[in-house]
Amino acid sequence: MENLQQTVESLLEKLSGLKKEIQKVIVGQDSVIEEILVSLLAGGHCLLEGVPGLAKTLMVRTLSRSLDLSFRRIQFTPDLMPTDLIGTEILEEDHATGKRFFKFNKGPLFAHIILADEINRTPPKTQSALLEAMQEFEITYGGQTYALERPFFILATQNPIEQAGTYPLPEAQLDRFLLYIKIGYPTEAEEIAVLANTTGNKFTSVQTILDGNEIKTIQKLVRDVSINDDLITFVSRLIRATRPDTSSSSFVKEWVRWGAGPRAGQSLILTSKARALLRGRYSVLMEDIHAMAYPVLRHRILMNFKAEAENLSSDAVTRELIKSVHRPETVIR
Repeated sequence: MENLQQTVESLLEKLSGLKKEIQKVIVGQDSVIEEILVSLLAGGHCLLEGVPGLAKTLMVRTLSRSLDLSFRRIQFTPDLMPTDLIGTEILEEDHATGKRFFKFNKGPLFAHIILADEINRTPPKTQSALLEAMQEFEITYGGQTYALERPFFILATQNPIEQAGTYPLPEAQLDRFLLYIKIGYPTEAEEIAVLANTTGNKFTSVQTILDGNEIKTIQKLVRDVSINDDLITFVSRLIRATRPDTSSSSFVKEWVRWGAGPRAGQSLILTSKARALLRGRYSVLMEDIHAMAYPVLRHRILMNFKAEAENLSSDAVTRELIKSVHRPETVIR
């Protein structure tokens, strides 16, 4: 038991070190970095949205440099084909026997960390090639299934401004992303620091903090983090309140077209556990659920045309529900 406690404390210390390594390169964006790490620890994938120049790609690259894992960057374009992602069979010849045979040549998805840059620039046919990999952690080609090595983590980016030549992600694929993270502009002080740090000859080196086995151990620890039954009840009430047919909120009935499914509740509990562990706690608090509700529900609540005309986002619905959904009396604050 003592050795287990020491192992846990050592891993938590490394998690703190991992965050510091990323912050050596990325100025500000503390909440974004935390949400990315939460997604990694919870074993899910995340979608990053932000205007160009906010260091989305740099953030992912820095994370990959601080982890002893294989990394591939895929630039999504309109002419990208599914085989460009998963791989293809090539004809080879055995020089000893002269016999020819087909060999599966693995694509870039066979890596631990995948940066899917500008994922909405490729057609739905190619986007769908990610579905099996994201959900089942395996790839099927030519009737044969190939397991992906864990940990397997996809970070996809998209530009919210430029809509010409883009293909919006279908709801089924959006739901495969554990978190939908929005990256905003830096504060004035942060922007000054960025300008000062990136326009000279200074190069910041990033140390490797965690390897694959340690990440898998932490992912198992996340599931062991305790959560009060009343908090689970609150999560259930919150998710059900997003659905117009079961919600008692007039706000939801007026503005929401489709609400979140059961996977949203699973995601909210799991990411709340990961956030608690990342902060050195072994039990979930209400603040964890409140913090993770936004990136968990952001892409799982579909607003109707009236809401879009009024420029109301799913975050507004989440904010309203957090305030109005009834909390069990014994809930942990």
